[in-house]
Amino acid sequence: MKAFQLVAPGRTELLDVDVPEPQAGEVLLKVTGAGVCHSDLHLLHAQALPFPMTLGHEPAGEVVAAGPGVTGWAPGQRALVYIVWGCGLCRACARGAENACERFPRGQVPGPGLGLPGAMAEYVAVPARTLVPLGDLDPVDAAPLTDAGLTPYHAISTARDVLMPGSTAVVIGVGGLGHMALQILRATAGGARVIAVDVDAAKLEAATGLGAHETLVSGPGTAAEILELTGGRGADAVFDFVGAEPTLAMAAVAVASYGRVTVVGLAGGSLAFPAAAPPQGLPWGAAILKPYAGTRHDLHAVIALARSGKIEVTVERHPLADAAQVLDRLEQGQIQGRAVLVS
Repeated sequence: MKAFQLVAPGRTELLDVDVPEPQAGEVLLKVTGAGVCHSDLHLLHAQALPFPMTLGHEPAGEVVAAGPGVTGWAPGQRALVYIVWGCGLCRACARGAENACERFPRGQVPGPGLGLPGAMAEYVAVPARTLVPLGDLDPVDAAPLTDAGLTPYHAISTARDVLMPGSTAVVIGVGGLGHMALQILRATAGGARVIAVDVDAAKLEAATGLGAHETLVSGPGTAAEILELTGGRGADAVFDFVGAEPTLAMAAVAVASYGRVTVVGLAGGSLAFPAAAPPQGLPWGAAILKPYAGTRHDLHAVIALARSGKIEVTVERHPLADAAQVLDRLEQGQIQGRAVLVS
């Protein structure tokens, strides 16, 4: 089969490799779609990985074979793959929170394309327990729900206590995850006012149709604009899908007292935290959270929202052979929504 692999730091190749054999408890999927994420760019520039590694952590596929001990799945069934593969045995995994698996304390739980063979290939073998039925969703366009839908849903779920009628949520970065966050907020945070922030005018134009009540161009004065829109109070929840120094600084200034800053983006920024009274640092009661992926329960909820038509991924389809060019376009900020590779 063809597989798009990271073979060395900064170097990828589309290679011919053996089709994997499903082991005990695994199924073999024919990949119908593999989403392309900014995390793939972080991996592309990483120095210490298990090379070679097939990229792709947003898989949708069709079951073609099952390994020993697998029940409930038959050839022809279509599914999405929960992308965090914990031990399945610890307390966190027992409640569906494999993103906090205790076998990987304080670290990143692996998954397809995130340390293990991924979905930018014609076939991928996955644990059967990670499959979630696709139902009537499109088997290509639904692939990004496994991360671009799951991760913002989980991030938003951690701020439910501050999202209520009359509250304000800010989404910084209206890209692959951010454009889904707008829709999830509209669908699940009833009555909250949503402000979208981005540097790209086209993305901001699309943001209104995705659920944003206000749009702001990101810049040095954006935090002040958010304060003005909220009568000086600030935003109850700020979701930073960029994670750069300027966006973190914006979030710290724009968040309300006892508000929440949730940092999802991995652009490497940092935020000083002086242990001092305001106006130094954050306002009283403000909290910062750095979530990872989501739970299996979250993925089921995301799929239910998609099947009900309340959320929809904006997708660009590209052949697997163009994976390198797609990553380059993503790095240049030229992808609207999510790119999905089709073999």
